[in-house]
This record gives sequence, structure tokens and C-alpha cells, in this order.
Amino acid sequence: MAGISDWRRISVGRPLEPVRLDEYRPLREIVFDTLRQAIISGDLAPGERLMEVQLAEELGVSRTPVREAIRQLEQEGLVELVPRKGAYVTDISMSDLADVFEIRYALEGLAARLAAERATEEQIRELEDLLEKIDETIEAGDFRRVVELDTQFHELLYAASGNQQLQGILSQLRKQVHRFRLQSLAKPGRMAIALKEHRAIVDAVARRELQAAKERSQEHIQSAAQAYMKAGDSR
Repeated sequence: MAGISDWRRISVGRPLEPVRLDEYRPLREIVFDTLRQAIISGDLAPGERLMEVQLAEELGVSRTPVREAIRQLEQEGLVELVPRKGAYVTDISMSDLADVFEIRYALEGLAARLAAERATEEQIRELEDLLEKIDETIEAGDFRRVVELDTQFHELLYAASGNQQLQGILSQLRKQVHRFRLQSLAKPGRMAIALKEHRAIVDAVARRELQAAKERSQEHIQSAAQAYMKAGDSR
């Protein structure tokens, strides 16, 4: 319960990461973060019903923080509340997916171009170091860790653009399609292709080649869009 440090596991038909309950964060916030991460990671699949009683029991909490979390997830568009039926994880259509990537194509190119102009030497080194970590993780076959590092790479690239508004917009767009990322990267050879594309972007940024950075980033988004669409079609 709130105020007590504990490790518990939520298992709604599949194993999820342990949840830490302690006195430093509100219980409703912990429950929200846990369910949100489960949705965007795909552990709670599109169309899956969220049962308050079951979730509360498995988390070891009352139904109140679960109910509050579900309402907050609805506000983010991750959950739909259907009258007389309950709460369900929302889906994303292929049309919506295409729309997101159309916007990302333009904005990711802009972010990379700005990064080539504004990135500090330290940020460039961090990007290069991150690529090495991704390479090692691919070799280890840890798909979920690759997804986490891929997120870090893009967030660092956005930060290197020096435009906080652009960073926020792109981060939100990526969250909308995050649930397909593990599926898309799990396709044979996709991780290696993405890593090669990332290296091309960083090389252009390091050389301060603005147009090349933009083009390499947009090529990566086109490639990623194709992989995402295939992952979406295979659900």
C-alpha cells in the first residue's frame, strides 16, 4: 500500500515488469505508469479489456487508483471507455499510422538538420556511444532493451536540435506508435538496418552536413514506416 516499499507483479494474461510501491510517489501515479507502459510496450494488446477487479488484485491495491489510472489513460487516448461494457485498450488504424509517419518524415528531418547545426561535441559523443550500446544489445538478442535504447537515441537526437517545442512534438508522435515498435524491430534484419541508418544520421551530424543529416533521417523514417505498417498488418 502507499507508504510501504514493496515489489509486486502485475500479470494480466502475460508477465509484466515488477511494480515498486513506496512512499515517494502517489499510488495512483505508480499504477498509471505501470498500465501505460504495459500498453505502449504491447504487453496489454489493442482491444484488450482492462478489468478493474483483476488489475487491483494483481497489483495488490484497491480499485480506486486503478480506476483513476484508467480515466487518465483515456485522456491520453490509450484507453476507450465503452458504456455498459468497460475499458478497452485502444487500437490505431493503418491510416492513423500513415498520418503519424507523414508528419514524422518532415519533423525528424528538421530535427536532424538542426542537430547537425547545433549539437555539442558532447552530444555527438553520446550519440556515438549509444550506437555502440545498441550494437552490443542486438548481438545479445535483447529486443526489448534495443527498443529502450532506440528511444534514447531519438530523444537525444531531438535534444541536440536545440528546439524544445520540436522535441516535445516528436516525442509525443513516437508514443502514438510505440506499441508496434517491438513487433517491427523483431522482423529479421530490421534491427541491423535501423542501426546502419542511425549511424548514417550521426555521421552526417558529426560532419555538420545539414542537408545530408536531414536526408538520412528522412530515409530512416521511410524505412521505419514500412516496417511499422507490416507489423500493424500482421496483428
